[in-house]
Amino acid sequence: MERIEPENADSNMATKVWSVTEFCSRHRLDDEEETRLLRLFGPFATACELLYNAKRAPKFR
Repeated sequence: MERIEPENADSNMATKVWSVTEFCSRHRLDDEEETRLLRLFGPFATACELLYNAKRAPKFR
């Protein structure tokens, strides 16, 4: 971990951090998947981590 002073940080360094619960509700993931992601990451994770690790069952017509 490295400390970065706010005046030296640029916008490219920022990473979007999501609440796992909010991410699951926005992406319509079921409770079982939400529980799995919470065990994996805890209450917060980056958007990239969540998108790569979320599993969603296909919905056929």
